Amino acid sequence: MLLAIDVGNTNVVFALVEYGEGGHKIRTRWRIATDPRRTADEYAVWLVQLMAIEGIDRSAVNAVMIGSVVPRADHNLTVLAQKYFGVEPMFAGQGKAAWQFEIDVEQPSSLGADRALNCIAAHELIGGDLIVVDFGTATKFEAVDFNGAYKGGIIAPGINLSLDALVGKTAKLPRIAIAAPPTDSVIGRNTESQMLIGVYWGYVAMMEGLIARMKEEIGRPVKVLATGGLAVLFDEHTQVFDMVEPELTLHGLAILARQARAR
Repeated sequence: MLLAIDVGNTNVVFALVEYGEGGHKIRTRWRIATDPRRTADEYAVWLVQLMAIEGIDRSAVNAVMIGSVVPRADHNLTVLAQKYFGVEPMFAGQGKAAWQFEIDVEQPSSLGADRALNCIAAHELIGGDLIVVDFGTATKFEAVDFNGAYKGGIIAPGINLSLDALVGKTAKLPRIAIAAPPTDSVIGRNTESQMLIGVYWGYVAMMEGLIARMKEEIGRPVKVLATGGLAVLFDEHTQVFDMVEPELTLHGLAILARQARAR
């Protein structure tokens, strides 16, 4: 069984992945806030107890794959794998888990692990020319060609970052929770609804506009895949997504681990 660890700027997701003749299956997953100060022992107390609730002994884990965009967290997660699971972890994009697809941009080494993993998973799950949209702390748009090569992308502030900036830089605007507005009207009748309309529908317009321009620039039929915790929220009010897969990065870790062990 693989322990896949997706280290993002906001959360760390731990998932247990099983492999079979038909591919892999994410058996279960857990989420914890990202904190580089968290020790291996603290991770272990939390994780091993959650595994026990699911009836899974830690001895069932025979491989660990980590995809990280927070370098300060890497050491303690390495110790977690070594001390509590008895395995040397693989890091996505490094060593035997190095990327095996073309990264056709000016600075290939600057591509984040989460973005690369999304490209790997999207190419295997769907194939063809693709645009991958990941709604995270930042929202990333990736262009992947039919050979699986990464051709470039876009980085935009995530919707929560946009809301934080709006509230943080104004004296009287209240903090609101991100949600789909209750109606399609874009004329709000109170401060809260006006803020929600501006942030939500403004974000939908930005997303749809950028995807349209990417499609025009690619010049071939393109499928659009959305991932990230907020993907489902936007899928309710746009027709631009061909598929929504919230766990795309975890699938990328599972695919990369399978490839690395076959080398």
